[in-house]
Amino acid sequence: MRFLPALSALTLMIGASLMPAAAAERIGGDNAFSFVALGDMPYNLPEDYTKFDRLIAAVNALKPAFTLHVGDIKSGGIPCSDEVLKKSYDQIQTFEGALVYTIGDNEWLDCHRKAAGGYNPRERLMRLREMFFATPGKSLGKTPLDVESQALLMPEFSTYVENTRFAKNGVMFLTAHVPGSNNGFEAQDPGAAPEFFARDKANVAWINASFAKASADNAKAVVIFVQAEFDESRFPNGAMPRQSGFINTLDAIEAGAKSFGKPVLLIHGDEHYFSIAPLRNSKGKPIPGVNKLMVYGDTLVHAVRVVVDPDSSNVFGFIPLIVPENGMGK
Repeated sequence: MRFLPALSALTLMIGASLMPAAAAERIGGDNAFSFVALGDMPYNLPEDYTKFDRLIAAVNALKPAFTLHVGDIKSGGIPCSDEVLKKSYDQIQTFEGALVYTIGDNEWLDCHRKAAGGYNPRERLMRLREMFFATPGKSLGKTPLDVESQALLMPEFSTYVENTRFAKNGVMFLTAHVPGSNNGFEAQDPGAAPEFFARDKANVAWINASFAKASADNAKAVVIFVQAEFDESRFPNGAMPRQSGFINTLDAIEAGAKSFGKPVLLIHGDEHYFSIAPLRNSKGKPIPGVNKLMVYGDTLVHAVRVVVDPDSSNVFGFIPLIVPENGMGK
């Protein structure tokens, strides 16, 4: 299911007009809750700073259980300077509730580009970890969540402070550092390939361990959030070439979902519009029980409210969170 921006806004306005105020605040059974998913923002600087502030105010007014940011805290054509990264960090810290962030490609992988300042990508990644993950057991936001960190739980992967997980009312949430630009498996320099292989190994280990824990804990559902759109449809017959940087991630999700046997939701950004669709495996086939949500971004400075009812059969529902003043793109 794919939603055009204008239709998404219309859907929200109609729903808001027909839904009683009490129902808008409370949907589902005793264990139901909602969270907000967003990403690829602030993107077009500096004009998006004001738009992002408006969206943050809307999220704060909604008071979700937490917010997920799927990465890309600036566009690929904006310098990857400490000042730009710190500005995005400071804005994220104005969320009243907890915010859990996973890293995108624009804030490190693509920083070798001239327009982005010609930085060493791995140096920028180290800086992101220092800035955004200074306390590995805590999320961001004014009211941070306690989270489990791969760096603390799996000493052999102590570098990967960005890979975290937590649970809410029987639903497991986990991040995996899988950004666009083919997950970094497009060698720009001699150091790119070793970084990819090490991080890819850590991601797969984290996904495997998290699904095992979800099964052991009898979780009701699993939510995975990453930055990249795998975009399986662009390959011949839907199958990814074996050199793709996403193969191992998709294979791990497919195996974990099959073993888990309950609803799985993948949340991502990268292409900047609201879309809900089945997640396809590395061969282009839908993975049973796994759907993916792509959130707004870039010029569409909006978000998606995800309603979670762990005791229902489908678990997840989706409501666009539109800030009218931010417009509906160019």
